[in-house]
Amino acid sequence: MDYRKSEAKDWARAHMKGVCNVIMPTFTGDLRRLNEKAIRHDVRREIELGFWGALVVSECGTTKEEYVRFLEIVLDEAKGRLKAVVHGSFDTVDDVIEMCKHGERLGAHALLLSYPPTFYPRHDDDIYAYTTRVMDATSLATVLFAVHQWNFDRVHPACLSPDLVDRLADAPNAVAIKCEGGGPTNGALVEILERCGKRLLVSDPREYNSPAWVKFFGMQWMGTSNFEYFGASVPKYFAQMHAGEWQTALETYWKIQPCRTTRLADMQSFAGANFIHRASWKYQGFLNGFNGGPLRMPTMRLMDGPTRRLRDAAVKSGLLREDADVSLDAFYVGRNPA
Repeated sequence: MDYRKSEAKDWARAHMKGVCNVIMPTFTGDLRRLNEKAIRHDVRREIELGFWGALVVSECGTTKEEYVRFLEIVLDEAKGRLKAVVHGSFDTVDDVIEMCKHGERLGAHALLLSYPPTFYPRHDDDIYAYTTRVMDATSLATVLFAVHQWNFDRVHPACLSPDLVDRLADAPNAVAIKCEGGGPTNGALVEILERCGKRLLVSDPREYNSPAWVKFFGMQWMGTSNFEYFGASVPKYFAQMHAGEWQTALETYWKIQPCRTTRLADMQSFAGANFIHRASWKYQGFLNGFNGGPLRMPTMRLMDGPTRRLRDAAVKSGLLREDADVSLDAFYVGRNPA
């Protein structure tokens, strides 16, 4: 690791700058093992597109042993050119801690903390106990995560209450918050900025909000989400905004509007499932040179209509040639078949 636990906040302020994407595993055609060549291809593509780092996604059917190997491949191929964020999304808190230990050993850079579907807190104290148990057990710089999918809005409308975040922000390795709670308002983000902005980097991964947040509070790190659908556009305009090149940045920002609106419509089509459509995310990456390839169950099914709309929007945004072979047949084989 690049820092001690006591140095995590300073490390984050100095080094977490840019856009953090996601990287999903690719399996062989028979779904029996990881496709290492394809994973390495995707790491190189992340670097080529200018991403700061990537969340190494754990919710695509890998076993714990495969996830460790997946993380190892990503870090080996990246060689420091792409930061790796451990995805703390496993069946139990003990599993999360175990994977964090592997992440530390392999040289991962941060942790995105999630909560298992069976975790049903009734009070802030329940969430505090789970979260601090993980942070006490790891030295990884930890990104807190507030989102409606936790079903925590029955505890507080912000999904993680500002009081709770204020308490958690004192942990030495609590460095950032991925702030998606409290929708459709931005009240949670503003209150957390007011109370915790000196202790946590506040990130809104909904890239369409980034012009306001960069302009008005200097959001330095944005993640994590499937920004790969937009090719190099998001890290490009994010860097331009921070350089003060607002006219150029907003030209880049508006070019991808067809993709932006189509992606949001696609997300709304399965919003009630409280389940991320990882296969759709992987197809969106495939449109921009990522490997593609199959994922294991449980996963949502790709359908011709939605994928055609995603493809057409990429063409309209100038990210994809009209004649590119991005059929589902080609996607399921992938660019590096094995």
